[in-house]
Amino acid sequence: MSLAEVELRSFTVDMAQHGVRLDKALADLVSEFSRSYLQQLLEQGAVQLNQKTATKASVKVKLGDVLGIEMRPTAQSQSFKPEVMDLDVVYEDAHLLVVNKPAGLVVHPAPGNWSGTLLNGLLAHHAGAAMVPRAGIVHRLDKDTSGLMMVAKDRPTMDALVALIARRDVSRRYLALAHKPWKGAELQKVDAPIGRDPRNRLRMAVVDLAQHAGKEARTDISCWDTTAEHCLVHCKLHTGRTHQIRVHMLLLGHPLVADVLYGGAQAGGMLRQALHAFRLAFVHPVTGESLELAAQPPADFLAAVEQLGLRYNPQ
Repeated sequence: MSLAEVELRSFTVDMAQHGVRLDKALADLVSEFSRSYLQQLLEQGAVQLNQKTATKASVKVKLGDVLGIEMRPTAQSQSFKPEVMDLDVVYEDAHLLVVNKPAGLVVHPAPGNWSGTLLNGLLAHHAGAAMVPRAGIVHRLDKDTSGLMMVAKDRPTMDALVALIARRDVSRRYLALAHKPWKGAELQKVDAPIGRDPRNRLRMAVVDLAQHAGKEARTDISCWDTTAEHCLVHCKLHTGRTHQIRVHMLLLGHPLVADVLYGGAQAGGMLRQALHAFRLAFVHPVTGESLELAAQPPADFLAAVEQLGLRYNPQ
């Protein structure tokens, strides 16, 4: 790293910061940067307290202490850069766009995926993306889930889309391939709150809100076809919790094909969870136009449907 890439800053702790945590003092002194970025600097040894490297955010600073900070580029600070990619844009106007995200594409930069994300692609797609939080992304799909996503192109539209989702005025429908034959009613309405799995922090789970943190979650799930070993289902979201369909399908005893995290196994050639966001409907927040958009399931999904002996009828 060259010296040109590093900005050195020095501060003397005054009475306003006396006795506060180091991370809080840093946030006050360089308020134009996020706490996440400052935490990364701490972890990288880029902060000095009285000429000694400081890495513990909880250390209390005192009146007269001298803080030195090397404002370095970090993986996160360099991740919000445009990267030209071939986005499958299903709809676009001056205010918003809808993209058909392929499986395997990460939506937002995060540890392990600081580049090559949908956000990077959006920054290259149109100039205004850099002026909108998260490049206009208002909802997410898991890395290995394919399908439709709304993206705002300006801040007013982003706020309006977020409000639409909060009011549940956006219709989001998914297709999923799951294990075991479908039994019982063709339509099953699942109303079961979801929170972090207390036994495995990497997973979500249906939880008892009296004992664990979580939020209400509702999904309407209907069977489109079934065999003796698998089923093809249609899922309508009423809420948008993390891993909602995957968790609710597991609750019904039908883990998704190839969804290893929730007990699924590979079948029909599927190497990722068999979940596709295939329909999106909402009223355009600026023009008032009713939009209903669709995206054909990708090749791996359709091939698995055929191999598993199921029938897919887009009508």
